[in-house]
Amino acid sequence: HPELQVELRQLLLPDDLAALSAIVHDLAEAQRRGYDRLYLETGALAEFAPARALYARYGFEPCGPFADYADDPNSAFMTKTL
Repeated sequence: HPELQVELRQLLLPDDLAALSAIVHDLAEAQRRGYDRLYLETGALAEFAPARALYARYGFEPCGPFADYADDPNSAFMTKTL
């Protein structure tokens, strides 16, 4: 079957616990809906390093631009196979 993909968007949360809860919820919901892969775009600058590390902890890996995104030195793209 064709791969079902989804992009996570706008995860702006006040603390690590809220962020962890949101990621766990999003992963469970994506699996429930039968998606095969998740993608996200976040900042590539140093201040976004904690966000990239958090996503990596949940199995996201760096990837190239996806969907309508173009390569951008200020963006970091990540993906996770479900």
